Amino acid sequence: MAQLKIQHLQLGSYGTNAYVVTCATTGKTVLVDTPGKPADILAALAGVTPEYILITHGHMDHLEALAGVKEATKAPVAAHADDARRLPFSPDRLLEDGDTVQVGQVALRVIHSPGHTPGSICFFTNGHLLSGDTLFPNGPGKTATPQDFSQVVDSIVSKLFILPDDTQVYSGHGDATVLGREKEYFAAFNRGPQDPNLCGDVLWVPES
Repeated sequence: MAQLKIQHLQLGSYGTNAYVVTCATTGKTVLVDTPGKPADILAALAGVTPEYILITHGHMDHLEALAGVKEATKAPVAAHADDARRLPFSPDRLLEDGDTVQVGQVALRVIHSPGHTPGSICFFTNGHLLSGDTLFPNGPGKTATPQDFSQVVDSIVSKLFILPDDTQVYSGHGDATVLGREKEYFAAFNRGPQDPNLCGDVLWVPES
């Protein structure tokens, strides 16, 4: 099984996460999301040209450095069709649920996880889940309507919670977490009364 190295960068005014994902065997790399300034990301890449720039969703805090990084590296940009219009230019590749992005000997599986945005996607391989803003530690990404909240919960339960409990989760904001822990938190949340109008910033376990 090919080994994976994941470098975490927290950049921009919203403390948004980017990840440099590298196949340890071949040195091939992809970049996941582009917050902050292009120079910050290019310094982390240290002259390496990524195979792809992968965009988890089309919110601006994940796109701030996209144009500059694309110009400097000439790497192809990949995103889901439902968020493509949010990007400053058309992506080079449109991703769909079940697609694979190859990084050397590592295959990243695309998981379409709408709710936070229509075109939100996650990437999964070998016990690692890059979840964008679909799933944070202790809750989903922010939603604008109760319908969006219901959709993101369905995405999490039907597409992410079926993955192994020991899967490491790398979110679009905040620290990493473990999927089994998030399943437990959600189960406790789901046992309580459900507000049909719930949306916004929701935590599985309310902060004391």
